[in-house]
Amino acid sequence: MTARRWDLFCNVIDNFGDIAVSWRLARQLHVDHGLAVRLWVDDLATFHRLVSGVDATARVQHVDGVEIGHWTPDADLGEPGDVVVDVFGSRAPDAFVERMARKAPPPVWINLEYLSAEDWVEDCHGMQSPHPQLPIVRHFFFPGFTEATGGLIEERDLALDRFSFLRDPAMAAAAWAGWHFDPPAAGTTVVSLFGYGGPSVASMLEAWASGDAPVCGVLPPSRMSRDVLAFFGVDGALPGTRLVRDALEVRTIPFQTQAGYDRLLWLSDCNFVRGEDSFVRAQWAESPFVWQIYPQEGGAHWTKLHSFVNTYGEGLEEDARDAVREFWRLWNRGETSAANLGHAWRRFWSWRDDLRAHDAGWAAHLRTIGNLTENLVRFSAARI
Repeated sequence: MTARRWDLFCNVIDNFGDIAVSWRLARQLHVDHGLAVRLWVDDLATFHRLVSGVDATARVQHVDGVEIGHWTPDADLGEPGDVVVDVFGSRAPDAFVERMARKAPPPVWINLEYLSAEDWVEDCHGMQSPHPQLPIVRHFFFPGFTEATGGLIEERDLALDRFSFLRDPAMAAAAWAGWHFDPPAAGTTVVSLFGYGGPSVASMLEAWASGDAPVCGVLPPSRMSRDVLAFFGVDGALPGTRLVRDALEVRTIPFQTQAGYDRLLWLSDCNFVRGEDSFVRAQWAESPFVWQIYPQEGGAHWTKLHSFVNTYGEGLEEDARDAVREFWRLWNRGETSAANLGHAWRRFWSWRDDLRAHDAGWAAHLRTIGNLTENLVRFSAARI
């Protein structure tokens, strides 16, 4: 039996990461699977920045066929749907859970976990957790990179859209024009810059500026922006600004829609990304990327970082995999030596052709798992 009505709960913690994944999931459930979806979000202002059609003041609204509710302590959440999904540790309110338990049959209750390549994820994917007082069970659903996990979110037409975009120079030129720039000169390495920032930003910019090859950094707003602007000695820069130092040019562009950000990734030779959503989109872009992982107390993020490199790096030559690991390690630890970071970058970038070929194969591998939304629908249908 297919669940027709879904409730998704999103507590916006990591700025855009939580809501970006929640919105992709909600839209895909509705557009690709024809399901009725209610997305409950506690921070509509952040949501509005991501999706301009969202009214940050509305209690209830509909955008792209998805019902969006402002999740406040006094919100009327109504009757639960057939499936209830707590996204990234968000938790449906206790009163709503009690209504879920009274419903016959009770909804399929899912906790959509954070993405990780650690081995234990496979053992925990699909695990059940009975409620301590109520007759309802919560299921843990883990995104991941292997067939024993839930896979990654990918829209049905994404690969075709990417292929069509890259085959049409006019579309690329239109994207640059929309950002008020001409395409970079031939031979320029284009890097997209999106991340949490930190000491390594200035080191990397200095290494590029003092290098022999021209680099063009494309900078949408993120926490990294303040470090980039500080490197050039400016307090702020409007979209459409060019900042130049020796071999390095940085172009500031507006905050991008999700579709616009995909086009930026496709246009770039290398993508600096962060967290979860941009990290996944960089993998679908099939180009070399550099991941800035969200730092955790006690250094737990290092295990996650190295676990991913081990999984992703299978099939790469050992020297190439080591180059990826070393550059990512320096980037994430906040390396302050431009010489050290520049050396690691040149080593990493010397493998760019191998990485491009590997990234295409990696994306093909991920598609054999099935995308997360389809796997989630199938998982839920088997439990109704």
